[in-house]
Amino acid sequence: MKGVVTDSDLKYIDQRGNLLRNRAELSTSNILSFLGHNYEYNVRVDLNETNFVYVDFKIDDKYIEVIDSESDIEKFKMLKRNLPELKVFGVGHSNYAAKMSELESFFSFDSLSNQVGSIFIEDPSLAFDYAHILPLVEKCSILHGHTSTVMVEIIGNTKDNLVIDFGQAKKIIKDTLNAFDHKFFINKQYLESEDDVHYHISFEGPKGYFNLQLPKTTTFLLPGEATVENISSQIIRLLAPKMPANVEALGVYVYEGVNKGAHIIAETKPGKL
Repeated sequence: MKGVVTDSDLKYIDQRGNLLRNRAELSTSNILSFLGHNYEYNVRVDLNETNFVYVDFKIDDKYIEVIDSESDIEKFKMLKRNLPELKVFGVGHSNYAAKMSELESFFSFDSLSNQVGSIFIEDPSLAFDYAHILPLVEKCSILHGHTSTVMVEIIGNTKDNLVIDFGQAKKIIKDTLNAFDHKFFINKQYLESEDDVHYHISFEGPKGYFNLQLPKTTTFLLPGEATVENISSQIIRLLAPKMPANVEALGVYVYEGVNKGAHIIAETKPGKL
């Protein structure tokens, strides 16, 4: 299983410094923070005088439990059974959504008509190869390349109980990544001149002076340095116009090798990108 990274290999830390248990909890915390909600993590809830459980997130008088195991399902059922008046909402992977096969990612046990939901899509086919140079970082100031895998969160109002059809979303993402595959990324501030076929790039870096003639068809000029964070932002910029109107935000994880990468989340409304 060389090169495979599992949840047990990673540490998920939210913006408040809480050490979360898995990626689903991190995605939930990112959405709550993005929507401006203050929350508490891992909150004790008393079921009766002698029994209690810990619920993942509390927002005011409401609770969210991330369903990531059979024990989480039992916990959620106990909360509903013992505290029917409790405002608790469950989210999780479709593996734990019984026969709800129409959802490929996040599901909901609630039945509110106007919901903001999220799906996330991670698949080995969502990957691209690229080369870049970071003149401001000594170790990365020479030409080198990466194979990056991508995970995308799609956040928006549910329509017919879906944020977006999984197959439609996957096709949009794959088509978008084609624009990045086997490209050379460079900050456009290093562009000296161009002709019909080539960009002429030059810069002084820690490893010396670079003067490059690059084919336009294999070069991607960026508004800023060719960091994985900036590449994540550019993926969102290309994804956003292709999304249906109910989608309000996108989150993109780009992994630069194993166990490291960047996550950017941004609104997709006109004027926000």
